[in-house]
Amino acid sequence: MLSGLMNLLRACFRPGSDGFTLAGSDAGGRQDGLLWYKDSGQHLSGEFSMAVIQANNLLEDQSQIESGCLSSNESGPYGTFVGIYDGHGGPETSRFINDHLFHHLKRFTSEQQSMSVDVIRKALQATEEGFISVVARQFSLSPQIAAVGSCCLVGVICNGTLYIANLGDSRAVLGRAVKATGEVLAMQLSAEHNASIESVRQELHASHPDDPNIVVLKHNVWRVKGLIQVSRSIGDVYLKKAEFNREPLYAKFRLREPYKMPILSSEPSISVHHLQPHDQFIIFASDGLWEHLSNQEAVDIVQNSPRSGSARRLVKAALQEAAKKREMRYSDLKKIDRGVRRHFHDDTTVIVVYLDSNLVSRASTVKFPGISVRGGGINLPHNTLAPCTTPTEIGGT
Repeated sequence: MLSGLMNLLRACFRPGSDGFTLAGSDAGGRQDGLLWYKDSGQHLSGEFSMAVIQANNLLEDQSQIESGCLSSNESGPYGTFVGIYDGHGGPETSRFINDHLFHHLKRFTSEQQSMSVDVIRKALQATEEGFISVVARQFSLSPQIAAVGSCCLVGVICNGTLYIANLGDSRAVLGRAVKATGEVLAMQLSAEHNASIESVRQELHASHPDDPNIVVLKHNVWRVKGLIQVSRSIGDVYLKKAEFNREPLYAKFRLREPYKMPILSSEPSISVHHLQPHDQFIIFASDGLWEHLSNQEAVDIVQNSPRSGSARRLVKAALQEAAKKREMRYSDLKKIDRGVRRHFHDDTTVIVVYLDSNLVSRASTVKFPGISVRGGGINLPHNTLAPCTTPTEIGGT
């Protein structure tokens, strides 16, 4: 009987880099209450650090870092993919993106035999179309699926080039060293799509000239149709296809007048940056971080601290600011449980990707054992791994 118990314990636990972790969890990550973190790991072009703090009852933020082969075959190119998916209305869309976007990207990379803006755009479009199909199948029984969506921030490092694609209000910020002074300055890489930004409101008015209520100031917050802050997203099908803006969808999501053209867009803003030797690191984060820290404050924290644990340090700094705004102690904020915690701060995901210039310049041709890590401790089942990796390499650093 004792031997049977020992066998059961061996099946449930396995050694990880941080001691013993539950089987099925990411062996490189740890959970501390509502905080999940992976303080340090190695990607193709340097090190990385990840952290996720939960505030909602169900974690709506999803995230991943994939490094190694970026195509469905093993011929390359090689690089690093980073994704941050900040869901709203529920976790379904962000989880769907986490499960499908990278696989679409690898498929299109294989077809075109290279990484490009077109590959990234097609992968995002395929993900959007896939989620619309899910909504179409489930709408009659689960109509609220039409009102679930997600922001989507993607970074791809390949051939010494950084591609940034964004839908919504997550943000990517580069830390760039200034040779003359030794300072590391913040450079925002992503364009945001939030109705609080005047240029976004102007864009909405220009694309909907016959709708004076396309953007409404509600409770001192600008919202598209008085419903949602972001103007571009994956999902939110009730504001993209009129056939899903009807009963049995809850009345609070239904518009009084039918619309002919989509209200929200799924067209990403994509920018291309040729990495320089003085580019030190990139901070990818959902808006939960940027609500409390400026770009330069975040860059300063990363620059002036050890690399290991940098993402967790950023999350802590944001939560300290959130507590200060509510005139409470950080230690007391940490005691508040999920759900209620959302009144104090949002789900927040941070991935810091360091850039080793020696590795960046040769990374696309160098074979890499491959890593695949998902934030929040959600690990990939072995049968869904990229063909370029093996199960033992998941989370391996």
